[in-house]
Amino acid sequence: MTDLRRIVHGAGLMAAAANVIMQLAHPGVGYGVYESRVESGRLFDHPIKRTRTTLSYLAVAMLGTDAEKNAYRSAVAVAHKQVYSTPESPVRYSGMDPRLQLWVAACLYRGFEDVHAALGYELSETQAEEIYRRSQALGTTLEVRANMWPPDRAAFQRYWNAELANVHIDDTIREHLLAVVRSDWLPRPLRALSVPLNTFVTTGFLPPEFREQMHLEWDERRQRRFETMMRTIGTLSRRQPAAVREFPFNYLLWDVKRRIRRGKPLL
Repeated sequence: MTDLRRIVHGAGLMAAAANVIMQLAHPGVGYGVYESRVESGRLFDHPIKRTRTTLSYLAVAMLGTDAEKNAYRSAVAVAHKQVYSTPESPVRYSGMDPRLQLWVAACLYRGFEDVHAALGYELSETQAEEIYRRSQALGTTLEVRANMWPPDRAAFQRYWNAELANVHIDDTIREHLLAVVRSDWLPRPLRALSVPLNTFVTTGFLPPEFREQMHLEWDERRQRRFETMMRTIGTLSRRQPAAVREFPFNYLLWDVKRRIRRGKPLL
């Protein structure tokens, strides 16, 4: 059986902002996050906690046991039940809507796949299909039913192409997402250092449809620089010990196991 750790490694965090953009590009997800009443889960109010819970979910969904996935699903559901649209919301949404959660899971899988390819890692067709099938847990660790996950990668691509018709980033969500790219929760000196690189890498990881809706510029010269940078990082990543390459996901999975043993909150 192919080890899912092949695609779950710390270098993938470089694509985090791009993946957030992809998820929130669906208006139901975008406004669900933007209008969320769950104060403790807001990125700009609690950046460390929000980052920890999101990455812990990824670690559990991809590498955890069934019991750990069930425990995390229950914890996430408590928060998601508090997320729903009001009469004033520009779109209807619910944090428990499995269709919206399927889109989120699809973006996460697509992100793992894109990062893996950008870093120069290779999988056989058989390995790629197995990893895809097991990535179903990205959805079923939420409220997505197993039969909602497209059965193979070809079916996933058809689903993805069809869902692109629902992608729309309006001015409100675009400004929210640009604040994510700018890391507005960081102190100003750190933002000044990180924004140019984060904007470049985020734009590079975005598929063209999302890049255009974010009004982010790109060209062939930037693409060549991006590809060279990713291949270099991939080469360095392959030379690292597994424990280093898999950080912080290995640590966060350990932390979730510890929290479950001690009866501490997972979120």
